[in-house]
Amino acid sequence: MTTADIDSTSPLAVEIGALQGGSAHLRQYAGQVVLIVNVASKCGLTPQYAGLQRLHERYAERGFTVLGVPCNQFLGQEPGSAEEIAEFCSTTYGVTFPLTEKTEVNGEGRHALYERLVGFADAGGHRGDIRWNFEKFLLGRDGKVVARFSPQTEPEAPELIAAIEAQLA
Repeated sequence: MTTADIDSTSPLAVEIGALQGGSAHLRQYAGQVVLIVNVASKCGLTPQYAGLQRLHERYAERGFTVLGVPCNQFLGQEPGSAEEIAEFCSTTYGVTFPLTEKTEVNGEGRHALYERLVGFADAGGHRGDIRWNFEKFLLGRDGKVVARFSPQTEPEAPELIAAIEAQLA
């Protein structure tokens, strides 16, 4: 799959900025498996960064990436500047996966990326608004959502690993 093959309704067709400025160029992930996660630095679930980084490292050579989307909509748990977020992720969790600009995932200001994600239901039937930090969406190689996981689902949970491996097969 090439960038030209991306369906206009795919989340990968959306423009979003990179954390440190410029475009995040989501189209570059065409043909890859991508786990999109809204992240925050001051949340009880923040330690999930470690598992996300391990996933990124474990499967990167097979065409997988984690894409972190900082969000400050849940009790102000991502208050920092782009530089502060990047520094925290790098020094605390050794994050090397890409991060987008800070983004709204719910409400009137919801970013177009999340407009394309929230209609997909998780295994429990939840669709719609993002419930909390670290909600996860898995995109297949065709750029379409294939699975949604609750914020409490750990990055290395068996059901998430199985979904990633199924898409990489």
